[in-house]
Amino acid sequence: MENSLYVSPSPHIHGDDSISKNMYGVLIALLPAFLVSLYFFGLGALIVTCVSVLACVIFEYLIQRFLMKKEPTILDGSAILTGVLLAFNLPSNLPVWIVIIGALAAIGIGKMSFGGLGNNIFNPALVGRVFLLISFPAQMTTWPLIDAANAFPLTYTDAETGATVLSLLNEGTANLPEIGDMLIGAKGGSLGEVSAIALILGLLFMLWKKIITWHIPVSILVTVFAFTGIMHLVNPVAYASPVIHLLSGGLLLGAIFMATDYVTSPMSKNGMIVYGIGIGLLTSVIRLFGSYPEGMSFAILIMNALTPLINTYIKPKHFGGK
Repeated sequence: MENSLYVSPSPHIHGDDSISKNMYGVLIALLPAFLVSLYFFGLGALIVTCVSVLACVIFEYLIQRFLMKKEPTILDGSAILTGVLLAFNLPSNLPVWIVIIGALAAIGIGKMSFGGLGNNIFNPALVGRVFLLISFPAQMTTWPLIDAANAFPLTYTDAETGATVLSLLNEGTANLPEIGDMLIGAKGGSLGEVSAIALILGLLFMLWKKIITWHIPVSILVTVFAFTGIMHLVNPVAYASPVIHLLSGGLLLGAIFMATDYVTSPMSKNGMIVYGIGIGLLTSVIRLFGSYPEGMSFAILIMNALTPLINTYIKPKHFGGK
C-alpha cells in the first residue's frame, strides 16, 4: 500500500492554492491587455500570441516527454503563461520563425534546463525576450505604428513602423504622446505593454484574488517615480516627467506580471521590497544613461540572479520568534 503519511516540521498550514489555479488566475488578469492589443495591433497580435503559446506548450511537452523522461505537466498553465508573457514582450509584426526561436529559448534554456517549474533561476519569458533582442536586434526594435481609429488591423509583417515612447525620450522630451493615449494604449511598443489601464486592471484583479501582494510592483513603481522625478527636477528639458516613465515601455508589464513570478522572486515581504527597489533603480539607470532605451527586462533578470542572496540574508521571522 502506498505510504500517504508525510512528516514535516510544524506549523502545518493548509490552503486551497495550487499551481494551476494561480497560473490561470494570472492569465485571466492578462485578458484586458490582450484585448487592447487585439484592438490596436489586430492580426499581428493574434498570430504572435497564438504561435508563442503553442510553441511553448509543444517544446515543454517534448522536452519533458523525450529528454527528461517524465510525465508532461503542460496542463498546469505555466507553459501557456510563459507563451503569453513572451508574446507580450514582442513586437506584433515579428516573423513566426523568430517567435518560435524565442519560445525555444524561454522553455528550453530559461525553464527546463534548470529542471522545470520551481527550479528555474530566471523568468523564462524574459530569457526568451532577451535572447531574441540580442540575436535579432533589428526585428525586435521595429514597432508597428498604431492607428487608434482602425480597430483590429489586418496587416502583419508589412505594417508601417515607427518609434516608441522610450525611443523618443532619447531625442528629448518633445513630440511625446499624450498621457491619455498612453493610458489607453494608442502608442507604439510591444503588443502587451501599451495600455496602462489594462495592465492596472490586471494588477487589481491579482491583488483582489491574492495571487500576488503589493510589495514588488509598488516598490518598483515608487522607486522609478522617485529616481526619474529627481532627474526631471534637475533638468526637465533632458529628462521626462516620472509619469511618462511609469506609463511607457514595459515598466508596468514587468512590475506587475514579470517581476512577481513566484519562483524567481524573494520569499519574504522585506526581501520583495529590496528586490523591487533594485529593479526600479536598475531600470531607471539603464533608461536614462544606458544605450538601450528600455531596461526593465535586464533589471528583472539581474535581480532574479540576486534572489537567492536576498533570501539568505532577509528571512521572515521564524514561528514563535521575537
